[in-house]
Amino acid sequence: MTGAQHAPIVGLAVGRGTGPELADVFERVLSALTAGHPHGVTIERSPRLYHSYVSLRAERDIARIRALTADDADHYERFCRTRAEQGTTAVFRTAINAQSLYLVRERLRAVKVDLLGTRGRSLLLVRDQAQGFYTGGNRHTPGEVTRTMTFSREATEAVVAYALRRARQEWPDGRIGRVVMAYKFHLLDGALDAWVSALADRLGIEIGLFQPDTVNRDLITHGLPDRTLLIAGNEWADIMHVVLLDRFDSERQENRCTENVFLDPALSGLTEYQTVHGSADDLAGRDLVNPVATIRAAALVAERHAGRTGAVAAVEKALRALGEQGVCTPDLGGRHSTSAVTGALLAALDAPGAGGTPADAALVGGS
Repeated sequence: MTGAQHAPIVGLAVGRGTGPELADVFERVLSALTAGHPHGVTIERSPRLYHSYVSLRAERDIARIRALTADDADHYERFCRTRAEQGTTAVFRTAINAQSLYLVRERLRAVKVDLLGTRGRSLLLVRDQAQGFYTGGNRHTPGEVTRTMTFSREATEAVVAYALRRARQEWPDGRIGRVVMAYKFHLLDGALDAWVSALADRLGIEIGLFQPDTVNRDLITHGLPDRTLLIAGNEWADIMHVVLLDRFDSERQENRCTENVFLDPALSGLTEYQTVHGSADDLAGRDLVNPVATIRAAALVAERHAGRTGAVAAVEKALRALGEQGVCTPDLGGRHSTSAVTGALLAALDAPGAGGTPADAALVGGS
């Protein structure tokens, strides 16, 4: 690369509830991990504080809630498009109201990607967020809500094509054990079935399209084989994500981050990172929200988008050290605050600018 070097730019979008606290965690950890970057890292924060479901319900007026939902969706879509236009490759977003979020995901054709696996088994979950029952719009009449949504051949083929490309990236030797799609296709007059069959024939691969209950039965009875590529309608995958985490990772959603990829060509190259857990409005302002998922997101952004090689491994090592010392928030059975866990993590990393206190360092034995 020639010419002037510039600081990597990372987008940050913050929702209500515990969003402001976790945004501070993200900024603190990312800054510490990238302190050695010659130009630092610039964080561009969206100027809007987006609603959570709880903050919207406080409005107590359906028309007002609908308007705020639409405003949040429009604003966040513009923020993502602007960041992509300006060359940003990563955005971290705390939890926001799902209805606003899915309007954006439909418009930008989003898929959620999570590679799961321990003990020699791996599964790549690709959640189709671009279409289906989570997308669409509502029409209100007295005492009734009518929701209209769409499935399309174009969106289905785009999701499957991306999933196959991503599987080949995750498993570079090219071996995919099985391709499974979990959708409620029986409700679509055979259209989705026909699209998938034609696509499989054209690509020369076998794609198993199953009802979600069939996938559940196979998961319980046989398990899914190693290197399963699981492409799933969001209606099932949203609910089953936590179960798959348990089956494949022995992990909790409170500790997990994941990524969303936009298939809209205008946003090619922009990845959105998020925690798997929600906004936890009941914990807002109490310094008790679990920061582990946010810490992991900061490590991924540092390594993938800011040139901090080894950030993920270093953070995982530090998290293990904290776990051995029982340094965790109350949801995991501990007694530590959000800021104490974050400070102890940075002290364990011995990262420049960590700001860990002597008490924090003692929690992890100076490791």
